[in-house]
Amino acid sequence: MPALWIAHVTVTDDEAYGRYAALAGPAIAAHGGEFLARGGRYVQLEGKDRPRNVVARFPSLEAAEACYHSPEYQQALDHARSASERDLVIVEITE
Repeated sequence: MPALWIAHVTVTDDEAYGRYAALAGPAIAAHGGEFLARGGRYVQLEGKDRPRNVVARFPSLEAAEACYHSPEYQQALDHARSASERDLVIVEITE
């Protein structure tokens, strides 16, 4: 079953986060991920507001998790750790 990678992000360093984004996009695509939303308009109804919201669709929960743990994504994540506050969850789509 396909899965969604959902990230809620507050960017604290635009330059470093830009380096993350440049590396993360290809890593996500290499694992079959495709972006559905990247920082577009949103309405915060509950919980902590994080102004950047990203949703990517993967072929499976396992593919999304493998992407996260891949050396390519971890290299990207090294830039995001010091440049953002993030929440990330992978949710399987029940169709």
